[in-house]
Amino acid sequence: MNITVSQEIENVCPGFVGAAVEAWVTNSPYCDALWQEINQMGEKYRAELTTESLKQLSGIEATRRVYRACGKDPSRYRPASEALIRRMLQGKTLYQIDTLVDLINLASIAYGYSIGGFDADKFVGDTLTLGIGREGEPYEGIGRGMLNIAGLPVYRDAQGGVGTPTSDNERTKIDIHTTHLLVLINGYDGREDQVRANAEYILSLLRNYCAMTAGHYTIYR
Repeated sequence: MNITVSQEIENVCPGFVGAAVEAWVTNSPYCDALWQEINQMGEKYRAELTTESLKQLSGIEATRRVYRACGKDPSRYRPASEALIRRMLQGKTLYQIDTLVDLINLASIAYGYSIGGFDADKFVGDTLTLGIGREGEPYEGIGRGMLNIAGLPVYRDAQGGVGTPTSDNERTKIDIHTTHLLVLINGYDGREDQVRANAEYILSLLRNYCAMTAGHYTIYR
């Protein structure tokens, strides 16, 4: 899969750096060991953060800033990483979906980046382009119905939008049968070292919990 960053994104975030993690895996309905890690992360954050201070985490702060630059209110359309950590801080249990989705949520929480997880076999064409959502552009968010993505950063394949930092699209979502995974890490803070560390972390989680047979990541700008 080729991934390109449009000029409109470069205009609002010239330091953007992303990582694409591609892997061949086995999904499962639930993984207890993974959830032990998720719960430990929740305990750590409840001891260290508040719902206000979490906005200062580098990845979250930068994503919120880009939302504003694109014309979107980040308090109304929260980046997924912020929403997940807020839920933990409020003492709420994260939604349990399946091992791949739960794993990606953990990786997002751990580094504060909004991360898109996709069944790579569901893409149309061989290129994803990161741009900005337009008024009236159709987009069905996972579990959210039709979502107004105008002013949101959005990845598009040949058919249309597949992922935003707020919600990925139903059309390309991971399911229990997913074996070819693509994960996109959005480093709007420009910290390549952290983006690379996040990618390596995802690969280690996939090896531990999803029987990864092959996997790698690439950096894109």
